Amino acid sequence: MEVELRGHIEELADADRKKDEFLAVLGHELRNPLAPILNAVAILRAKGPPVPDLVWAREVIHRQTEYMARMLDDLLDVSRIGRNSLQLRKQRVTVAAVVQRALETSRPLIDAAGHRFTLELPSIPMWLDADPLRLTQAIANILNNAAKYTDQGGDISLLITREGSDAVLSVRDTGIGISVENLPRVFEIFAQAVPALERSRGGLGIGLSLVRSIIQMLGGHIEARSHGAGQGSEFVVRLPIATGPGSAPREDDPIEELSTTTPGRLRVVVGDDNADALESLGMMLGIVGYEVHLAHDGLEAVEVAQAVLPDVILLDIGMPRLNGYEAARRIRAEPWGKNIVLVALTGWGQSEDRMRAAEAGFDHHCVKPVEFSVLRNLLPLVGSTRQEEPIDPLA
Repeated sequence: MEVELRGHIEELADADRKKDEFLAVLGHELRNPLAPILNAVAILRAKGPPVPDLVWAREVIHRQTEYMARMLDDLLDVSRIGRNSLQLRKQRVTVAAVVQRALETSRPLIDAAGHRFTLELPSIPMWLDADPLRLTQAIANILNNAAKYTDQGGDISLLITREGSDAVLSVRDTGIGISVENLPRVFEIFAQAVPALERSRGGLGIGLSLVRSIIQMLGGHIEARSHGAGQGSEFVVRLPIATGPGSAPREDDPIEELSTTTPGRLRVVVGDDNADALESLGMMLGIVGYEVHLAHDGLEAVEVAQAVLPDVILLDIGMPRLNGYEAARRIRAEPWGKNIVLVALTGWGQSEDRMRAAEAGFDHHCVKPVEFSVLRNLLPLVGSTRQEEPIDPLA
C-alpha cells in the first residue's frame, strides 16, 4: 500500500513538472508572434497616415495584443506561484506611485468603456515595503476587472486611506456585482461569475486568484464585497505600512516617460530567427535614427557583430545554428566583445531564464513582446556607458 501510494505521488509530481515545462514552452511560443505585431503597430504609429479609421484600427490591434500579453503573463505567474518560484523584489515605495503606474495600465480599458473614474489619494504619503512591479500588476488587475464587469458608462472609484498601521485601497464599481453563492469563491483559480457561453467580457478566470496570492506574499489581505448580482462590487486591499529606516525614492520622482529626444548614432545588431520580428524591430530602430544590422541566427549575429563592432546587440535566445546564450558567450570571449552591451529579447521569461542570460554575459533581459518605448528609453542609457572607441577585433 505504501509503495503504491509513493508511486502515485511520484506520478503526480512528474505530471506537475511536465505541466510547468509545457507552460514555459507555451509562454515562449505565444510571446514570439506578439512581438512583431506590437512592432508593426509602432511602425504604423510613426509612419502611418492620420486617417481616423486607420488610427482606430491600429489602436484596437495594440490594445488587444497588450491584453493577450497580460493574460499570458497572468497564466505563467499563477504557475510560478503554484511552484513557489515567484520572486518578489521588495523596495520602499509609495502607494501613490504604485497606483499611478497601475492606472497607466488600466486607463485605456476604463476609457474605452466610457466609465467615469474617480481617485482619492491621502494628503500624507504612505510608504510600503513591496515589489512595485507585482503590486502594480495586482492593482491593475482589480481595476481591469472593474472595467470589464461594469456596463458601458459606469462608475469606478479608487479610494486610498489609512487605518491604523495599514494602507487600505478600495476599488468600487457599479458593475454586474457578485451573487451570494459566488462571493466565497471569487478568488479561486478559474472562477467565473458567469458561465463561459454567456460571457462577453473574456478572461481566463485567474486574475483575482493571482491578485490574492501577490497581496498575501506582500503580507497583506484582500476582501471582496457585493450586495448581489447587479449591485456592483468592492475589492478592499490592506497592506502594512512600512516602518523603520529604508532606502526610498523621493515622492516627487517622475514616472519615466517615452523619450522624445533624438538618439545618438548608436550601432545596433539585432539577431532573431523570426523574420517578422527581426525586420519589424530593425525598421523601428532605423526610423528613430539608429544604424541597424540584422542577423537571422546566432552564428550570423556573432559574425555581423565582429564585422561592424556594434554598441548594442539585441539577441533572441532560441535560434538555429547557435542559440542566444552561446552567441553571447562567444561575443564575450572576444576582445572586441567585452564592452558591447548585450540585451536578450526572448519569449523565455522565468527566473531561471534570467539567471542563464546573466551567466551567459547578457546585461539586460527583456521578455517579448517588448513595448518599443521600453527599448527606446533603454538604448540611450546603455549607449551612454559604452567606450568611445571600440576595441579593434584584430588587436
